[in-house]
Amino acid sequence: MSELPPLNTDTIWAILNEKLDDATVNQLLWYHLGYRYNGDTQTWDNSNVEPAWQEEYPEPPDFIDSRPATVKLTRSIPKEYKQLLKEELGFTGYKVGEFTPAQARRATAANWLLAKMKPN
Repeated sequence: MSELPPLNTDTIWAILNEKLDDATVNQLLWYHLGYRYNGDTQTWDNSNVEPAWQEEYPEPPDFIDSRPATVKLTRSIPKEYKQLLKEELGFTGYKVGEFTPAQARRATAANWLLAKMKPN
C-alpha cells in the first residue's frame, strides 16, 4: 500500500469532493479497520480486525464498489456519530438526482472515518 494521507478533516473533505481516488479511500478504510497487507507473503493479515469483519470479509472489501460492505460500514457507525458530516463539517450532501452510488458510498466512508477520529 502506498503512504496514506493523515486522518483529518482535510482528508475527509478530499474524500467527499472526490480529490482522493477510490483506491486510497479503500486503503484508508482497510487500515483503520485493522487490515494489513504483507508484501512478503502477498497476503492480508486480519488479526487486528474485529471478528465480525474478519468472518464476513477475511480480505478487505472494495467499499466503493460493494453495497453490502458499505451497509455493514454504515451499521458500524455509533448512533451518536451518524450525522457527523452535517454536524461537524456542515456537509449538506450531494444534490438529489445528481449523485451516484459511488458518491453515497464515499459519504459513508467519510462519515465512518470521521467517527473513527472521535475519542473512545
